[in-house]
Amino acid sequence: GPTEGLGKIIQRFPQKDWEDTPFPQGIELFCQPGGWQLSKERKQPTFFVVVLTDIDSERHYCSCLTFYEAEINLQVRDLQETKMQKKGTKEIEGEEESGLIPPAEVFAPKSLVLVSRLDYPEIFRACLGLIYTVYVDSLNVSLETLIANLCSCLVPASGGSQ
Repeated sequence: GPTEGLGKIIQRFPQKDWEDTPFPQGIELFCQPGGWQLSKERKQPTFFVVVLTDIDSERHYCSCLTFYEAEINLQVRDLQETKMQKKGTKEIEGEEESGLIPPAEVFAPKSLVLVSRLDYPEIFRACLGLIYTVYVDSLNVSLETLIANLCSCLVPASGGSQ
């Protein structure tokens, strides 16, 4: 339906704020400018940057990579409700339940966000693309290790050499 959901933070790294870099509150509101809506088809990943300014006039560059993922939990619940309804009307007498879940018909948006005080959108796009690839392809690399390695990279000073 046309209803719109609310975003929520599933995971964040680091899990606690760094002393000099607090976590921007309400960031999930900026990840989906068009709203958190389910889709009947898988959409291509999109990338954009939002610049947030805090109370001290500090800029925070939020690079967002949004992709759509099959909403399996929703389907399992709907499938169970449908079976219960059919059993109640005796429509499936003699049918054998296969236990298979039908292919996904609903896709939910999911966003990867990288927050920085530095304005390097192409570097951040590449980092988010790497995290996305590891996540989607279920590669044998923990996301925590990957993100820790990315956070430990040295970034050259602005105007300095590459």
